[in-house]
Amino acid sequence: MARIEKDFLGEKELPDMAYYGVQTLRGKENFHITGIPMAAEPYFVKAFGYVKKAAALANRDLGVLDARIADAIVGACDRLIAGEMVDQFVTDFIQGGAGTSTNMNANEVIANLALESLGHRKGEYQFVNPNDHVNYGQSTNDIYPTAFRLALILRLASYIEALRRLQDAFYAKAKEFERVLKMGRTHLQDAVPMSLGQEFHGWATTIGEEVQRIAEVRQFLHEINLGATAIGTTVTAAPGYPELATKYLSELTDTRFILAGDLIEATSDTGAYVLLSGVLKRTSVKLTKICNDIRLLASGPRCGLNEINLPQMQPGSSIMPGKVNPVIPEVVNQTSFLVIGLDLTVTLAASAGQLQLNVMEPVITFALFTSIFTMENAVNSLRVNCVQGITANAEHSRAMVLNALGIVTVLKPTLGYKQCAEIAREGYETGKSLHDIVVGERRLLTQEQWDEIFSFENLISPRHD
Repeated sequence: MARIEKDFLGEKELPDMAYYGVQTLRGKENFHITGIPMAAEPYFVKAFGYVKKAAALANRDLGVLDARIADAIVGACDRLIAGEMVDQFVTDFIQGGAGTSTNMNANEVIANLALESLGHRKGEYQFVNPNDHVNYGQSTNDIYPTAFRLALILRLASYIEALRRLQDAFYAKAKEFERVLKMGRTHLQDAVPMSLGQEFHGWATTIGEEVQRIAEVRQFLHEINLGATAIGTTVTAAPGYPELATKYLSELTDTRFILAGDLIEATSDTGAYVLLSGVLKRTSVKLTKICNDIRLLASGPRCGLNEINLPQMQPGSSIMPGKVNPVIPEVVNQTSFLVIGLDLTVTLAASAGQLQLNVMEPVITFALFTSIFTMENAVNSLRVNCVQGITANAEHSRAMVLNALGIVTVLKPTLGYKQCAEIAREGYETGKSLHDIVVGERRLLTQEQWDEIFSFENLISPRHD
């Protein structure tokens, strides 16, 4: 079963079950780039449903679109919003034409759904036309970026929630490890004591900062150019359409959208994407640092730091029996590197805009959706498969602290820098413990004074009387 559709370039045969049409098929055939179709991001499909519905309602109210056709289009859009027909969105994310193939994919699917609801067959576009009706008063150049921004807002909501859950997991471990003594380190060398709980609390705090930054930059996505049409002059749009369509989109999505004050500028501007990508990169950098720390603290187990144990997820070697690797922090590191690289892609694509349009927006779309989707998966895996199952080697960590020369710093307020340096040097050269030198040999402190200075509370939160 097949049908023939034609455009001004000629005819194409399509499977009759396909809700997309000839222009979508051309895009599908032209762009074999990533192998990842628009269907891979359901929020993008849903966003097109919302934007096309807002457009149809506005055009109906303005009297430029027949009410019966408009209502059929609205019904079709509702199906997209409900999550149906995702498999019909077949155009590759990266494509020439600034997203025209994707916009036409939405127009054709909506048109054919509307046709069926009116009792017609797919492809009978004389009754509901993808260009003349579904795309009335619109251009790819305002519809695509508006749908993109809405889809990003929807996608970021779940990513923010994933980060919040990771933050909570770190806070829970901070509470669990609040009395686990360990050595703090700078330059990968022993520094001064702290609690393992303080370290986990610091990670929770830094993730919380990222939640705030992402929420802040997300606000820049609320300014849209809906109704700008081709270059921002609103050509083919009915008077009042930009404001009314924006109002409808806000109401339908329960999200406050703002019509850009300068539609010419807004149609070619991609600054919000650069800003968002930069924040996504920042979060990835911080997660890389955290995962590097986790791997170091779990190193060994017998010949490394071995302060914490990670959940054992899989055998770590095809040649070394019994070896287990920190695979979850490793995969989060690699995902972070991907996001950092994709930030450069966004930067280059945004800088490549020329005159009244940035035709590179499809690769920006691919880069940002890939960054958010993959990092959200990585964050969830880090929480569930790693952080929640971490245990502490408390006695080992405490023993390392009390045997470290770095803790001589705690004695500096009592003994002074010069004498502490001499004690540390003697310990380094002889292998003696600080306790042996300070209490046993030099008798600079009594055992009671030593115990008070080196109590858990004073070690992790020093006080000076």
